[in-house]
Amino acid sequence: MVWIGCNFQRDLVNIPKTRNTYCKGSKCRKHTPHKVTQYKAGKASLFAQGKRRYDRKQSGYGGQTKPVFHKKAKTTKKIVLRLECTACKYKMQLAIKRCKHFELGGDKKTKGAALVF
Repeated sequence: MVWIGCNFQRDLVNIPKTRNTYCKGSKCRKHTPHKVTQYKAGKASLFAQGKRRYDRKQSGYGGQTKPVFHKKAKTTKKIVLRLECTACKYKMQLAIKRCKHFELGGDKKTKGAALVF
């Protein structure tokens, strides 16, 4: 039996930190360079109606009042890129495919280079 190790380079998605793409901002409306960052969800508000209702229901005696979700099916999340126009600062989001390993502005692959483990 031959053991084949996981090739980390194969399933890695590498995106450059700048991208030339169309800007929908009212000042531009043309292709301009955009700064690329990865979207990160903000901190959940304690004052959203659902959270206020949940906290009110949870307070006092009686333990857990609502079901806790356990049947998680997905192993990855879709990567969302946040593009910011360098000319007019217009921001937009772009979802790309699911991947296990995501890298922003990493080293480019070179032809004929040996694999580094």
